[in-house]
Amino acid sequence: MNQKIKAFIRKNLKWIILFVCLVGFFSLAEDVFNKEIMHADIIGYKVVSDFLISDFATPIAKFITEFGGAIFLIIITIILFVFIKKKKIGLAILVNLCIVTILNLILKQILQRPRPVENRIIDETGYSFPSGHSMVSMAFYGFVIYIIYKYIKNKYLKIGLITFLSVLIILIGISRIYLGVHYTSDVLAGFFISIPYLIVYTSAVNKFLLERD
Repeated sequence: MNQKIKAFIRKNLKWIILFVCLVGFFSLAEDVFNKEIMHADIIGYKVVSDFLISDFATPIAKFITEFGGAIFLIIITIILFVFIKKKKIGLAILVNLCIVTILNLILKQILQRPRPVENRIIDETGYSFPSGHSMVSMAFYGFVIYIIYKYIKNKYLKIGLITFLSVLIILIGISRIYLGVHYTSDVLAGFFISIPYLIVYTSAVNKFLLERD
C-alpha cells in the first residue's frame, strides 16, 4: 500500500503541489476579502524589522527589489528574445511575462487590498494583494529556471544558475516586506498563485517548445 501511495505521489507530484498552493492562495484571499487581521503579516514584518532593517541593508533591499520591477523584466525579456537562438523559447518567455502580469492586475482589482501605510521606506501605488513583484518574479524567473533545466547541458552552470535565480525570487519577496510596501500575506499569495500558474503554463508550452522551428 505504501508503495502504491509513493508511486501515486511521484506520478502526480506537480498536480499535488498545484492543489496545495491553490489552497494556500485561496485561504489568504478569503482572509483579505473578509478584511481579517492575519498574524502572518504581524509576525513577518516583526521578523524583518527585528533582524534585517538597518542603514546597511536598506540600499541592498532597494537594489534587489528592482529585479522584480516591470522595467527590468521587460529589458531582460527583450535581451533573451534577441539572443536566444531558438525563438520559440524567447516567445514563450515573452508570453509568460504578459500573461502573469495581466493575471496579477486582475487579482488586484478583484480583491482591492490597500497597501500598508506604516513603515514605508519607498513609495508605491496600486493595490497590495497579491504582490506583483513576488508573483511576476516567481513566474518569470521560475520559467527561466525551467528553460535552464531543460536546455543547459553543463551540470555546474545549470545548478549555479538555478540556485541563483531561486534565491533571487525569495529575496525579491522579502524586499517587498522590508520596504514596507507589502504585507507578508501579499508576498506569500504571489508565490502561491504563481507556482500553479507555472505548472499549467509549462505543461501547455512544453509541446510547443519541443517542436522544430
